Amino acid sequence: MTGTTIELQAADGHRYAAYVAAPAGTPRGGLVVAQEIFGVNSHIRAVADGYAADGYLTIAPALFDRVERGVEIGYAPADIQRGMAIRQQLGNERPLTDIAAAIARVAAAGKVGIVGYCYGGLLAWLAASKVDGLAAAIAYYGGGVPEHKNLVPRCPVLMHFGERDTHIPLPGVEALRQAQPGAEIHLYPAGHGFNCDQRGAYDAAAAGLARERSLVFLRRHVG
Repeated sequence: MTGTTIELQAADGHRYAAYVAAPAGTPRGGLVVAQEIFGVNSHIRAVADGYAADGYLTIAPALFDRVERGVEIGYAPADIQRGMAIRQQLGNERPLTDIAAAIARVAAAGKVGIVGYCYGGLLAWLAASKVDGLAAAIAYYGGGVPEHKNLVPRCPVLMHFGERDTHIPLPGVEALRQAQPGAEIHLYPAGHGFNCDQRGAYDAAAAGLARERSLVFLRRHVG
């Protein structure tokens, strides 16, 4: 199953690309996939395709288009530096406008959830607290989430973290757990980026279990 790239327009007039993957049958609901700092690359498209195969009308907005269009990079140190630089330019607020338009684009499918990875994990958490129209939010190793631990989510939230993630120290995750007793938070014996099978940090067991839990969560709250 492969999707197509479309163009969206945010409320402020910004036009940007988005990858859309549709299920074979009637959608169970909609799902926004929030990218890592590497753009809507082959991995993020594969994630979107996977959730479409599970029944969701899935959309992955190109959030970096506000800074540089068509960003699609790998995982070498130079790539990481480039992605971090674009993320710094973009910030955390402007992408929420693009996520809102992506939610609207798939809302005809039913309830809408969001799943985000790394930078996208933080954006999923911020969207759960600041963007209307979400029935569920899933954050994978969201860098910076503990620093925003006191936000008030408007929908159920599921979070996945790696115990060996040097970017997100465990004390921060525990503080987040204390601040958000209503959130479902899981730890895995893995490092940062454990869901990405294109990275050395990939952990098949952790990725598989996290995905099972994510699908149960989506079935419960989205459809």
